Amino acid sequence: MALPSIVIVGRPNVGKSTLFNAILGTRRSIVGDEPGITRDRIHGEAIHRGRKFELIDTGGIIPNDAELIPSQILKQAHVALERAAHVIFLIDGRAEVTSADRELAAMLRRLGKPVALAVNKIDSNSRADLAHEFHELGFQNLFPVSAEHHLGLGELLDHITAEIPTLEPAPETEAPSRIKVAIIGRPNAGKSTLLNALTGSERAIVSPVPGTTRDAVDEAVTLEGVEYVFVDTAGIRRKGKTKLMAEKLSVVMARRHLRMANVAILVLDASEGVAALDATIAGYAHEEGRAIVVCVNKWDASREPSKRKFLETIRDRLKFLDYAPVVFLSALKRQGTRTLFPLIRKAHRSASNRIGTGELNRFVETLRWEYDPKILYLTQASVRPPTFVAFTDHAKKLHFSAERYLINRLREKFGFEGTPVMIKTKRR
Repeated sequence: MALPSIVIVGRPNVGKSTLFNAILGTRRSIVGDEPGITRDRIHGEAIHRGRKFELIDTGGIIPNDAELIPSQILKQAHVALERAAHVIFLIDGRAEVTSADRELAAMLRRLGKPVALAVNKIDSNSRADLAHEFHELGFQNLFPVSAEHHLGLGELLDHITAEIPTLEPAPETEAPSRIKVAIIGRPNAGKSTLLNALTGSERAIVSPVPGTTRDAVDEAVTLEGVEYVFVDTAGIRRKGKTKLMAEKLSVVMARRHLRMANVAILVLDASEGVAALDATIAGYAHEEGRAIVVCVNKWDASREPSKRKFLETIRDRLKFLDYAPVVFLSALKRQGTRTLFPLIRKAHRSASNRIGTGELNRFVETLRWEYDPKILYLTQASVRPPTFVAFTDHAKKLHFSAERYLINRLREKFGFEGTPVMIKTKRR
């Protein structure tokens, strides 16, 4: 059953992301003093006094603004508002009521949904009296709050969750397997378009402006009993080139989501070939030990007619990703996108694969080992990524070529497609 949805709306920079994070208790939205940082609608699950609900943070709404991004924010917000059980209309208690506030109030009244007017940045009793001046917007339920200092949130949440039933302990059922997938790549490679194609929704804002996706947005799809949770990360750029605060924060959040993911989809832009930044981003995923699927997007716009030649370029420039499967597709035309699901599943299964010590020692006996030190026996220490400990006859690290030989033989014998394999050595 879908959770009741509570939507936070307001014009840019009134503190919606701060309120969202305060209610959820996480740094889920990017927070900063640059207006318009949250562009997509971000959502999370919250619980208050046993009442569970979905909380949605919309982008800053500017009614009747002709710019591309604000009009898309308005479209995104409408989608969220149509299914809202309750709306939190957030305004800045330190500023005068603006014409944008009045237009937004009129729009919300036409919507006919229950609205709680939250007057933010009220962090002292002397300011609380000023909050009541905002009754002129025509909403009966007004709450002075300070999202930054977590003041007044209890009363606000008591009110907006009053109609939500309290949770009964659910009977224990076997949860479907869940794979968290980070969509990574340089700005404008088509990550948001791919997210929309995979989830069948217009969830992420797509525009020709590089770096449009600033926050990370999640979307879940269940297919054949497996739940895929996609995180569309902001376009990763080298830190030295990210001048805007939002982009710097996006790099941090993108890398954090990579750390939290099970599988990474590396999106390459076929129309631009394989760039140095692609190798840098791929390196992040490899270093984090994530299972990886390489997705060559915009293949319909590629100047290289041969898939084989493009694949050779990928293998040449991303040598360390020789284990990752490569798929060619067009996210915009939704061609080839469904082939990603079995590849994600297989890569995740490979990364989670555990081999018994007995089987590994029988495998060691089949090796034509001509390297020093000698491997006496092998054991698997962990999964995701599969990590093996080679016990040797003296304290010396395996040479690079010996390590590569061992990893290649492990792949031949046990699969491990789509995942890095790590080797550690220990003297017996």
